[in-house]
Amino acid sequence: MDVSLEKVADPTLIEMGKNLKEAMKMLEDSQRRTEEENGKKLTSGDIPGPLQGSGQDMVSILQLVQNLMHGDEDEEPQSARVQNIGEQGHIALLGHSLGAYISTLDKEKLRKLTTRILSDTTLWLCRIFRYENGCAYFHEEEREGLAKICRLAIHSRYEDFVVDGFNVLYNKKPVVYLSAAARPGLGQYLCNQLGLPFPCLSRVPCNTMFGSQHQMDVALLEKLIKDDIERGKLPLLLVANAGTAAVGHTDKIGRLRELCFPSRHEEGLSTHAVAGWQAS
Repeated sequence: MDVSLEKVADPTLIEMGKNLKEAMKMLEDSQRRTEEENGKKLTSGDIPGPLQGSGQDMVSILQLVQNLMHGDEDEEPQSARVQNIGEQGHIALLGHSLGAYISTLDKEKLRKLTTRILSDTTLWLCRIFRYENGCAYFHEEEREGLAKICRLAIHSRYEDFVVDGFNVLYNKKPVVYLSAAARPGLGQYLCNQLGLPFPCLSRVPCNTMFGSQHQMDVALLEKLIKDDIERGKLPLLLVANAGTAAVGHTDKIGRLRELCFPSRHEEGLSTHAVAGWQAS
C-alpha cells in the first residue's frame, strides 16, 4: 500500500498510518523466519510465565503475536505462510485504527465529524435506492434495523400507541407477513423485540407451481391479507427478500408494492425489502 502521506496535515494520522504499514510489513516479511523455525520446538519465551517487571515495546509485542500465530510445531510448512491481505485489507485495518483514534477526539470535534459522515452516507444511500428524504439508521446487530422498521410502522399505523400502549394492539391485532424463504428465527426475533405474540406473525409460502420456488407467492399473500382484514386484524408490515442468503433470489418487489399500495392516495401495508445481511 504505497500511498503518500505528505498531503495529510494531522501528525497523529501520519504516525498511525506509518505504524500500521510497518506492523503489517513486519508480519508479512516473517515468512522466511517462520519456515526456518518451523521444525523447532517451543522455546521458553513461548511458555506462559509471571508478569515481567518492565513493559514490552511494540516490536516485541508484534514478534510475540507473530510467534503465536505461526509457531505451532504440528503445522505443515505450507500452512505457516502469512496471509496476504492486499490493499483492501490494509484499508480495512486502517479504518479500524482510524475509528479508534476518532473515539479519542473531544465532543465538539467528534460531533462535527460524525454529523458530516452521517449526512453524506445518508445522501448516498438515498440516491442509490431512490428514496426521497430518507433517513439512515446504523446498527451493529444485523437484525436490529428490521426491528426498528417494525417499531416505526407500529407508531405510524397506531396513532394512540404512545398514549394507550399495547391496548390498541389488543383491540386490532397487527400482522407481520414474512416470506417462508426468510432467515430461520427472524420472525421469532421480531416478535421478541416488539413484545408481540407469535400469532401476529404470518408466514407466506413460496411458489409451488408457477415461478421461482424461492419467491413469495403473491396470490396467496393477497388472500392472506384479505382474510386478516375480514377478521378485524391490521396488516402492518411485509418483509420481502431483495437477495436471499443462499443464491440471491429476489421477490417480486414491484408486484408486492402494488399489492400493499393499491392507490397512491391510500395508506397501505408497509413494505420492507431485506437486503444487506440477507445478500451477504
